[in-house]
Amino acid sequence: MTEYPAFAEARGTVDAPPVVVFDFLDDQANLSAHMSRSSGMMLGSSMTIRMEPDHTRRVGSAFGFTGSIFGIPLAVDEVVTGRVPPREKTWETTAEPQLWVIGRYQMGFELAPEGQRSSLTVHIRYALPARGFQRLPGRMLGRTYAKWCTRQMVSDAQKHFSRQPGHLPTPAPL
Repeated sequence: MTEYPAFAEARGTVDAPPVVVFDFLDDQANLSAHMSRSSGMMLGSSMTIRMEPDHTRRVGSAFGFTGSIFGIPLAVDEVVTGRVPPREKTWETTAEPQLWVIGRYQMGFELAPEGQRSSLTVHIRYALPARGFQRLPGRMLGRTYAKWCTRQMVSDAQKHFSRQPGHLPTPAPL
């Protein structure tokens, strides 16, 4: 079993019940949307997600990401390791990823009801890159990246459900 000495998490409230939020987050394309968008944290790059036809909706479902930063290839392969609808889901790397700031990791999310809303917690347990020049950037930026990634997953869920019918802000009176 891999040891994961570092940890980060993000929490937030989502404007939908857990069963609805779980259905949205259960599709890795939705959960990892931040990886497919160009961003400063990704140094202007983005990654392409690949997954099985079930979109990660079962334990054992494999998926991953590929991309590059400054021409240097990036890749990670993952598998769903736990899934308890509508409460929680976990996934883990299957080999040492080709990433700049973190090595192997285990991620997951938990949902809890808050009336008609959901409390969402996204966590990551990770190690630094195992070898090569990535260890130095990992020491300097791994924690920042892990926090950013978990915050993005929570924020993307919040934004998605704030735009859904029935969740739109009430217009101000004239």
